[in-house]
Amino acid sequence: MNPLRGIPVLEDLPSVEGKRVLVRVDFNVPLHIGVRGRATVADDFRITAALPTLRWLQDEGAEVVAASHLGRPGGAPDPRWEMDPVRERLQSLCPGVELTENLRFDPGEKANDPAFVQRLIAGFDAYVDEAFGAAHRSHASIVGPPAFLPSAAGLRFAREIEVLGGILECPARPFVAVVGGAKVADKLEVLKVLATKVDTLIVGGGMAYTFLAAKGFDVGSSLLDESHLDDCRALLDSGVDILLPADTRALEPGGTFGPPSVGHGPRGSVKVIEGDLPDGWTGLDIGPESAEAFAEAVGQAGTVLWNGPLGAFEDPRFAAEMDAARAELRSQHRSHQRTGPRNGREVMPKDNPFIGEKKVAARSETENSKEQAGKRDWTARRGGTANGLERGAHTKFVTAGSSH
Repeated sequence: MNPLRGIPVLEDLPSVEGKRVLVRVDFNVPLHIGVRGRATVADDFRITAALPTLRWLQDEGAEVVAASHLGRPGGAPDPRWEMDPVRERLQSLCPGVELTENLRFDPGEKANDPAFVQRLIAGFDAYVDEAFGAAHRSHASIVGPPAFLPSAAGLRFAREIEVLGGILECPARPFVAVVGGAKVADKLEVLKVLATKVDTLIVGGGMAYTFLAAKGFDVGSSLLDESHLDDCRALLDSGVDILLPADTRALEPGGTFGPPSVGHGPRGSVKVIEGDLPDGWTGLDIGPESAEAFAEAVGQAGTVLWNGPLGAFEDPRFAAEMDAARAELRSQHRSHQRTGPRNGREVMPKDNPFIGEKKVAARSETENSKEQAGKRDWTARRGGTANGLERGAHTKFVTAGSSH
């Protein structure tokens, strides 16, 4: 089965010569706050990943305008999350491409407001989605434009779906999934699909505290979605091997977290706590014991699928354990490159897969068929369901013993 069946790609668009094309990208990049509070892009991997699509459109004669979210501004303008540093970096890499202001400065983005959709697409002739990292969300810039404009998946978006489809179809065993992120609601359908396919499911990030609460642990002031406690219990009872954090890196009551910033940066003491969290303490990262257990599971895997961050990585105090996990995955990948099986297949991007919050690599024992797709309908209206994970989970791949 071709994972791209039913999804239009760039070549399926009508001619874009002389046309204005809106490209939804995922430029939610980490920022560095320097002298006098000047922000610069600390890691431009997500920007460089979109360049092939942006340049393809330019080469076809299109006027290209990119749009992205950055951070969590809460539906209103916030100087900390203005796109100026991202725009500056983009112009140095791909001159001529415009970048709109932060989509999430408007509450209509997350609310999928039809009026915001119309403002967003006004004056555009086509739409391209190159934001695989946000494609699972029913936000205006994701699900709105395809209803009104000729639309297509970007080059990297299409590649993500193609590789993901192959891995889900024929993974090297044991198959381990590492799933993080803040909200259970955002990942629930992904988790349900993975539970039927993987040998081990590792859950981290903010969503882990709802799972821990479902098991009877006290989670203090950590993120908790009480409306999905029963869903978490059902997954825990489903028979799949689920690993949850045994310890957590927690922030004291009254502390704040987030990216370093002049004037209102993060504050408060942090300590590692095993088991129950006391009242007022907020879990924001896995602890070292959990990181070791997760690394052991990854080290025994034939295929690892990584989906989402394990901690509040925007704050350096809560990035250490995920960085350690990245180092483990990098080590395993290099080991596999030296000793991997002859019939294994490495699918590694030419750019560095170990930059940013997720890693990418994949191995399967059989090659995916590369059937050519003809004209397609834009059936992946990502607000709906399109074949489980293929609808656009924020996922990259790692071959343990050898992916945001």
